Amino acid sequence: MSCVALLPAAGSGSRMGSDTPKQYLDLLGKPLIWHTLAALSRVEELARIVVVLSPDDAWWDSYDWSAFPTLQVLRVGGASRAESVLNGLQALSTQIPADSWVLVHDAARPCLAPQLVRKLIDTLLGDAVGGILAVPVADTLKFAAPDQTIAHTHPRGGLWQAQTPQMFRLADLAGALETGMGPDITDEASAMEKLGLAPRLVHGSPWNLKVTYPQDLALAALILQAGDALTH
Repeated sequence: MSCVALLPAAGSGSRMGSDTPKQYLDLLGKPLIWHTLAALSRVEELARIVVVLSPDDAWWDSYDWSAFPTLQVLRVGGASRAESVLNGLQALSTQIPADSWVLVHDAARPCLAPQLVRKLIDTLLGDAVGGILAVPVADTLKFAAPDQTIAHTHPRGGLWQAQTPQMFRLADLAGALETGMGPDITDEASAMEKLGLAPRLVHGSPWNLKVTYPQDLALAALILQAGDALTH
């Protein structure tokens, strides 16, 4: 059965405090998203890698992407991540079967280990719903009061931190996003959950970092430089 990676990359990355969109920030001499594509391109099970850009993206064509022969670009990005994913799925629906598996991955997770993607695919290929990479929460969690004092401590047992890729069938995920779009949909799994479905949790890695704030870029560089010593 076909597996396709889909990367929503239409955002501005405003929390990075830069005029350059986050996916194009320099990371070890390459744009950040280049490293993400490099990791995915090493997963033989992926038939293609699809990047969803903003229609007015002026950065993409400034770089050389020839290292990724299975790469496809769709300039159908929306105002939110969910809209970009849905638009990408709708465009793909005319090209690949409705039951194809789509692995939605954050463009700003450049430290993804290819073996984790293979593990996700192997675990979920026969699953009725799909699932996500995630890691159990290790830290003590505090609920804050409005004045930034601790209101209470929340038990961490059973809590997991969602990561990507998140793997669902094309038609199922598109249908979930079409019917469940809203501020409570913060990832693909939450759209599936809103339909009453229960995606599977597949153990990921703490090194699968999402670059969100400026200091994350330096940490991502350290992880990438450490290479296989950390990504296993």
